[in-house]
Amino acid sequence: MTLMMFARFEQPLKWLAFGLGLGSAIAVVQGWQLAAMLLSLPFCLIWIYCGWLRNEPQLKYINMMFAALYVYGLVRYFLING
Repeated sequence: MTLMMFARFEQPLKWLAFGLGLGSAIAVVQGWQLAAMLLSLPFCLIWIYCGWLRNEPQLKYINMMFAALYVYGLVRYFLING
């Protein structure tokens, strides 16, 4: 199974990422920290995948960094507020 096998889903995934990004922005404005992180993590994972499909290293590595920060933030949130 290769990454290119799912390339036909790239456009629907980008629309899903758009919705997740919009929801994340609304969550940030409303002050919903947990919701913002929960929506942003899959947003980043989709863009990491799309970056691998199109060989866009900047997109891929920036989103890997943000995904790691969101994972850290979620772990920290659940440890502190658990």
